[in-house]
Amino acid sequence: MDATFWLVLGLFLVVLGSSWTTAGSNNGWRLKRLERKVDLILNHLGLDPNQGVSPQVMELVKAGQKIQAIRMYREQTGAGLKEFKDYVESL
Repeated sequence: MDATFWLVLGLFLVVLGSSWTTAGSNNGWRLKRLERKVDLILNHLGLDPNQGVSPQVMELVKAGQKIQAIRMYREQTGAGLKEFKDYVESL
């Protein structure tokens, strides 16, 4: 499973790097499309895309401290507000 993770990560970085070199006004759309593809790959391989998120994030959500939870989640994953919402709803 460790080799699979590194393979997926490498694939993601190659695809992400190629999207940065492509000029155009739809780079945001391309990035979202790539994120969806990576999520599908991770799900197909049985890997958790939320791996590495600490339980402290959920404790902050339960305590009603959503802003602190969002900050911590973004620090740990680099994800945005929509991803945080999706993460909380999946728990």
